[in-house]
Amino acid sequence: MTEQERMKAGYIWWDDAENMALQARTKALVRRFNTLPPEDMAGREALLHDIFGQVGENVWIVPPLTAAVGKYVTIGAGTYANMNLTLIDDWKITIGKRVLFGPNVTLCTTGHPIHPDHRMDGMYSFPITIGDNVWLGANVTVMPGVTIGENSVIGAGSVVTKDIPANVIAFGTPCKVYRPIDDHDAQYYFKDRRFDSQPERKEEKK
Repeated sequence: MTEQERMKAGYIWWDDAENMALQARTKALVRRFNTLPPEDMAGREALLHDIFGQVGENVWIVPPLTAAVGKYVTIGAGTYANMNLTLIDDWKITIGKRVLFGPNVTLCTTGHPIHPDHRMDGMYSFPITIGDNVWLGANVTVMPGVTIGENSVIGAGSVVTKDIPANVIAFGTPCKVYRPIDDHDAQYYFKDRRFDSQPERKEEKK
């Protein structure tokens, strides 16, 4: 059994020549992505399709980006990631449609055994799944094996160690559900600011 096969089966694994080659290719592509001129939007979009396994339409990632392997990552259409997105993507990361990432978000599929006698035995990797329409605030960290249900909001600075259901607001370290998303959220966009209190947008002249 190769190290990649061990990793995919959920066993302890270690870097070997195959893993290092996968990472070297991705790091080279990510370096190019991060150094493209800001106005080269088409070049950046093309590189995303080279870096990741599957990328939907209208995906936008603000540099700098960090990724390990790339090919195990799926990103749904309309997703936006602010600067310093870090993907420890030794194994699968599935990101849904219209997901929002604040600055400095980390998705980490890999960890190490806790006991010091085994910590240097290798590492383990388990998939992360982010549902459609999820918003992860600034400095959120998602740990191995976590699933976050669709439409949920993860508050800034949270460390998500366990699954979070759909349609809730959750935050904290460790991250816990605070309340469901409800009708109040459909009326207010921030504190006492109502959607219907905003001035109407003027249509652009053609």
